[in-house]
Amino acid sequence: MDLVWLTWSLGFILLWLCVYVTIRSDVSRREMLIVSLWTSLLGLTEPLFVPEYWNPPSLFDLARTTGFDIESLIFCFGVGGIAEVIYERIVPVRHLKMTIREILGPRHRFHPAAIIAAPVLFVILMVLTPINPIYNGVISLMVSGFLTWYCRPDLWKKMIVSGLIFLGLYFAYFYTLIIFAPGYVERVWNISALSGILVAGVPVEELLFAFSFGFFWSSLYEHLTWRKLEEGHESGAGEG
Repeated sequence: MDLVWLTWSLGFILLWLCVYVTIRSDVSRREMLIVSLWTSLLGLTEPLFVPEYWNPPSLFDLARTTGFDIESLIFCFGVGGIAEVIYERIVPVRHLKMTIREILGPRHRFHPAAIIAAPVLFVILMVLTPINPIYNGVISLMVSGFLTWYCRPDLWKKMIVSGLIFLGLYFAYFYTLIIFAPGYVERVWNISALSGILVAGVPVEELLFAFSFGFFWSSLYEHLTWRKLEEGHESGAGEG
């Protein structure tokens, strides 16, 4: 049985645990867990990517027979939480509740659009365009990210830095796949349907996904819970 996809997805859980146990803030830990649980549901979109984007051997051969697989749920759980809090792991911050005046600011009328733009735009692109689903995902994440930036300009630093850090982390971790499973990318990814550009063996589409995901996903918790960050301080249960 080919267990590469399972092993690789479980590796992200190990990274998740490493980040989680080193976070001192109770709020950031809760943030990481909540976002991970919700992000795991993105694994249910796997049939949209199999086999158009890739076709990985999975437990019980589920991906190839049904489009769904257990590994995608595990993978999405891991990357969701890491992308959300990786900035807070490096920069000490605390969460503060936004004031009513801040919440009612003119830019916040775009709040709903920023949140729902990614799934809505993804569906529209899937229906109206023939391009590969991975590009639809990247475009949707970036559009939602920039809408969030406009709506919540106070989060711009976290979004950009998170996108870059997650990109670097994802690239480094992806490279372990190339080292320990030579030829796996060429065998599993649908390279002929993509750009064909490989960066040190890593499909450029994976790197585009990594940055766009970290860019948008890192802002979700603060955006949905109306919280802002105060840098230079890191506190626990007493955060607002």
